[in-house]
Amino acid sequence: MDHQTTEVPEGISVSAALAARDLRVVFSRLRRRIREVAQDDDLTPSQVSALTLVGKHGAATASALAAAEGVRPQSMAATLAALEQHGLIRRSPDPEDGRRQLVTLTDGGRERIEGNRQVRAEWLARALEDRYTEDERQTLVEALTLLERLTRP
Repeated sequence: MDHQTTEVPEGISVSAALAARDLRVVFSRLRRRIREVAQDDDLTPSQVSALTLVGKHGAATASALAAAEGVRPQSMAATLAALEQHGLIRRSPDPEDGRRQLVTLTDGGRERIEGNRQVRAEWLARALEDRYTEDERQTLVEALTLLERLTRP
């Protein structure tokens, strides 16, 4: 990584500041690359994101999905309409409030999500196999164990 001059807040070591910057850059690039691998040519990135969100949430209202995604309800409504046209989601009346509709995945939506997940996992495993030696992969495993601490509260 390019270690240009990085402004370091008081009380933080240069190595911590550089590592933080480099991690953000690498993770951002890796996330983008993983998305590209299984990108659905017929869906926009926001549609892929919403489809994944519906898969995680199970039955949810459009407004709850909009809040979870951080978008306006009108934007989510347009995204969901496109996913419905692709046959990836269905809407049904909320049994607790018939005025609302719940959004769920269709079988095709579940297959799309699972297929994407599998393609991404296979790409990543193959890239690690092809681009790194066994010793390097072990180093990555050790580094990930250390990085996992960042995910703890």
